[in-house]
Amino acid sequence: MRLPETAAVLAVRHGVREWVAARGGRGPVIVGLSGGADSLALVAAAVAEAGAVTAVVVDHRLQEGSGEVADRAVEQAMGLGCVGAMVVPVDVGREGGAEAAARAARYAALESVRDGRPVLLGHTLDDQAETVLLGLARGSGGRSIQGMVAWNAPWGRPLLGVRRDRTAQMCVDLGIEPWADPHNIDPGYTRVRVRTEVLPLLEDVLGGGVAQALARTADQLRDDGIALDAYAGELLTAARTRGVVPDPDPLNGRSGDRAGGAPDSDRSALSIEILATAPAALRRRAVRGWLVD
Repeated sequence: MRLPETAAVLAVRHGVREWVAARGGRGPVIVGLSGGADSLALVAAAVAEAGAVTAVVVDHRLQEGSGEVADRAVEQAMGLGCVGAMVVPVDVGREGGAEAAARAARYAALESVRDGRPVLLGHTLDDQAETVLLGLARGSGGRSIQGMVAWNAPWGRPLLGVRRDRTAQMCVDLGIEPWADPHNIDPGYTRVRVRTEVLPLLEDVLGGGVAQALARTADQLRDDGIALDAYAGELLTAARTRGVVPDPDPLNGRSGDRAGGAPDSDRSALSIEILATAPAALRRRAVRGWLVD
């Protein structure tokens, strides 16, 4: 399918083209397709820019008629030039709430069929802004407001710099009708209220540009976080090195040092002196890394 050169189409294609170039060039990809405007626009742009595209529609089976919606999305994907398209039905559990359970089932389904190929997802700049606001509300530090990343293998998000109205307009320009998921307007979901109430209010009160500012802040915090994590890794290595003491009992049948007199299998001692004299931002990250290990 030849794509028209409208402003919306060019914006979406440019986002995918930049992502492909940053990953080293064209190659076969999976696109997670819901049938909505964002993922349909991504499919069309990926066919033009990424290479061989296989669309995967995950049918969560949470709504009546979901099978028909999935089948229609497959037809649209093939019409847009995909080399293949499939529906993967899943059973959604309850752990973590409805949204988290559906997300976990969706990612597991995509992982099960990707066969080594990267999976492209249709998250936009607006989704990024919502994610940052939700992370800010949790109050768990800079890490929680770094937002989504364009590449976290095997997941790719080429549209994080593209506004949602662009993907909707691209579908209009292509003459395709996206599916309107009723969950996306259900105020029972926190993210929906952020999308339909909080962000519009912020845009009105602050004079516009809020979504872009939030996405830009996430990018800057992510860069800062990468640097701080690297320094924290060095701090943790130094604290561990100083925390290891010689084995006080050379007759116990073990050789070498052990951490703080603990068994060899538990090399967890740290130098409190080194940690205490480090900046708090590095110390918190180092302790977090230690706990994760």
